Amino acid sequence: MSDVIYITGEGLQKLQEELDHLRLVERPLISKQIADARDKGDLTENAEYAAAKEAQGMLEMKISRLDDIIARSRVLDESKIDTSTVRILNRVKIKNKINNNVMEYQIVPESEANLKLGKIAVSSPIAMGLIGKKVGDTVEIKVPSGTVAFEIVGVSL
Repeated sequence: MSDVIYITGEGLQKLQEELDHLRLVERPLISKQIADARDKGDLTENAEYAAAKEAQGMLEMKISRLDDIIARSRVLDESKIDTSTVRILNRVKIKNKINNNVMEYQIVPESEANLKLGKIAVSSPIAMGLIGKKVGDTVEIKVPSGTVAFEIVGVSL
């Protein structure tokens, strides 16, 4: 997996904080659990020891995955993002042509998508339909309920 992951500075900071928490808080906690279980005697029939070792393996896998993501991450520079067309990190205001409902989304990397906050992944059907379009363009986007026409009302940072 050598693909570059584009991320915002805020997203990278959250990943780094999570990694630090796993290394500095969770790892010592599991090490202590293993030591406590080891002190209880026979390891062959010690369920606590087996559970703690399994938890340690899962934790190390999470740490390794986060290390890989951080190593492959490239921070997007918001100051260099153009708003003449829809691109990643843009806020896009769209109007549903059927019911005139206006929605605003920010197009973000997959790892930062959160629909409750109005952040949609760049790989989502809506974002993919909007990328490269300009204010005033009408796009047909295939969604689970069918195809919907949206008009791009605004593009900003």
